[in-house]
Amino acid sequence: MHIIHANLAKGFRGGERQTVLLIEALGELYPTVSQTLVCRPDSPMREELAKVASVRIVSAKHQLWGHHVTGNADIVHAHEAKAVHWAWLHRTLYKTPYIITRRVDTPIKRKRTNLMFYGKADCCVAISNVIATELSALTRVPIPVIPSALTPSAPSADTAASLRSQYAKRFIVGHIGALVDKHKGQRVLLEAAKLMEKDYPDIVFLLFGQGDDEASLRKESEQSTNVNWMGFKTNILDYISAFDLFAFPSRNEGLGSILLDVMNAKVPIIASDVGGIPDIVKHQKTGLLIPANDASALAKGIIYLKENSALRQHLVQGATKHLDRYDPRSMADSYNQLYQAIVS
Repeated sequence: MHIIHANLAKGFRGGERQTVLLIEALGELYPTVSQTLVCRPDSPMREELAKVASVRIVSAKHQLWGHHVTGNADIVHAHEAKAVHWAWLHRTLYKTPYIITRRVDTPIKRKRTNLMFYGKADCCVAISNVIATELSALTRVPIPVIPSALTPSAPSADTAASLRSQYAKRFIVGHIGALVDKHKGQRVLLEAAKLMEKDYPDIVFLLFGQGDDEASLRKESEQSTNVNWMGFKTNILDYISAFDLFAFPSRNEGLGSILLDVMNAKVPIIASDVGGIPDIVKHQKTGLLIPANDASALAKGIIYLKENSALRQHLVQGATKHLDRYDPRSMADSYNQLYQAIVS
């Protein structure tokens, strides 16, 4: 079987990480499967997949590029919005069936082109139940739910220990995400930090990431004594175990695959009850859920967890109990069964 993976996104965020994890796991589990990745010439996925010899990489700056070079295949897998257009055009040219993985919970515009692109797909995969509901209102093709996978890692204990030593005797609340407030809700976290600054000086907030709102967010918090901006780290998994608590106040979220990596690092979570987050964060069982856009509720939840170490341990135990279902090999096996069903 020959699979074409299409991902024309700029940069490297959760969807690109999941594309890489799937390609790697498919190559490990099914060595006879041939894989091609269609991506931008400057895509970081190229470097991520440099050691996977069985993957062919084709450059495409936009939806019209790369079709002739790529040629025919058994199936095309579109991993993001521009790739959906690419997959539809490839089907038009080569009659190749295609599937779409939808990773965001924002509503899809009911434009004629979107109805056509999604309607012509052989299958639309949702990474969470809320996305499946949105897709079901747009198309009648099958909509299985295949969640994202955690990132297998052997994190550096030295990196986490070094970070903890910088904040000795402090309760570290970590946050990782693209610095885009309308999505990840960093301003909610900054407001919560402000509410706690005076009465809980031992709590420190460490925010990792980069994005369009970075400059404005830094400026807004420059008077805060309990907020530190840590920048973008390529080895971010090395830092997670240094956190006492992970805060994820997203305003919207397809699933939040970073939560799986946090669970795998045995760090308790407080997150917004929004989008696909409740699929993996079960309130009082695998994490604490608070209303979206509510800094006061976030602050109260952080204080509650800080003062209740037994609950933090309970949440960690509950979160790690079912992580096997989020292994990349489990994700790859689910997709392979889907590919086989469509091709056959």
